[in-house]
Amino acid sequence: MKNIISELQWRGLVHDIMPGTEEQLLKEMTTTYIGFDPTSDSLHIGSLVPIILLVHLKNFGHKPIALVGGATGMIGDPSGKSDERNLLDEATLNHNVEGIKGVLSRFLDFNSKEVNAAILVNNYDWMKNLSFINFARDVGKRITVNYMMAKDSVKKRLAGEGEGMSFTEFTYQLIQGYDFYHLYKEYNCLLQMGGSDQWGNITTGTELVRRMNVGEEAKAYAMTCPLITKADGTKFGKSEGGNVWLTADKTSVYKFYQFWLNTTDVDAEKYIKIFTFLDKDTIEALIEEHKSAPHMRALQRKLAEELTTFVHSKEELEKAIKASAILFGNATADDLKELDEATFLEVFDGVPQAEIARNEMEAGIDIITVLNEKTGFFKSNGEARRALTANSIAVNKEKVKEDFVLSTKDLINNQFVLLQSGKKNYFVVRVV
Repeated sequence: MKNIISELQWRGLVHDIMPGTEEQLLKEMTTTYIGFDPTSDSLHIGSLVPIILLVHLKNFGHKPIALVGGATGMIGDPSGKSDERNLLDEATLNHNVEGIKGVLSRFLDFNSKEVNAAILVNNYDWMKNLSFINFARDVGKRITVNYMMAKDSVKKRLAGEGEGMSFTEFTYQLIQGYDFYHLYKEYNCLLQMGGSDQWGNITTGTELVRRMNVGEEAKAYAMTCPLITKADGTKFGKSEGGNVWLTADKTSVYKFYQFWLNTTDVDAEKYIKIFTFLDKDTIEALIEEHKSAPHMRALQRKLAEELTTFVHSKEELEKAIKASAILFGNATADDLKELDEATFLEVFDGVPQAEIARNEMEAGIDIITVLNEKTGFFKSNGEARRALTANSIAVNKEKVKEDFVLSTKDLINNQFVLLQSGKKNYFVVRVV
């Protein structure tokens, strides 16, 4: 087996690792799992690292398991939280589980016939028939309260951060530990990975695997990756509009692309290793190219291209690049007309808008009336006329004169017209 640990280490993806893990991964194909809790019906870019870890495992010949926590999601993971989570109702939880399964299926082929094909599981399937008495007797008996209270996620809550910890959340690490045991028994799963805040839960799992297999030579391993941060200390994965999601209905492809394009130089140098599958030589060459001409933003452009293609598609990347060129480059009317409605609205989010009736557009409206009376883009006909004389007015990115008549043939998506004064002043006309 190729050494996946050395690969993950140079990429900055190893935080804690249990002794023997690297040796196990070098010895044979190893089944490994990572859990995803269904707190939403999608995943945001904070979940990209565990997804990428699973893909690396697959690429290095190991067998990845993606676990969606239909059962653990009913409780809520206390790790890294100072207050009790709100419990989700069953309908919401089921909806979220299906949403996350859909997201994960874009990155891993769960229908493959390969020997190391990825597996998708839901821990509700084996937890739903387990009675509380059986769980307390067979599982709770194996791990002491002293052991559980020694975990950082528990100690911080008991030390006074927030309102303490309910018994429900206290049992979370036992239930996650039981997942590891179940996967060990059913799939010979020997390794669990996750974020560094999961170390306590994961090591409880390794301990439970050993203690539940009395008399057997049980092996169980653990590895965590760092929680991704920004160089300035602010939280990674947030934009002005909140989380950056992996589904276009929550974060448009254009905004997703722009998020990575706007990364700082320091962060881009770190992220290109973590979030892409480019090899070491390619990345080092990119870093040197960027240092010699930082204004060209070679790292950010490559990062945005690789991530947008990985999460969405090559076709969606090309649309996002075209959309960016419309704001920041020399786009044409044809480029504008290729934008779908959602992308058009994302690109011109926050730009002033006005509505014009469709029957008026069908008859045709002279440009001065549009610029002043119909939209208020200019305060007077005289001001609009002067701008036209100065050749500073464009309709759908094409310069127009005073004799121009706006009609339905100028519509983008049969609905919009983009007015522009100078380089940066935009106005959107919506036809209703």
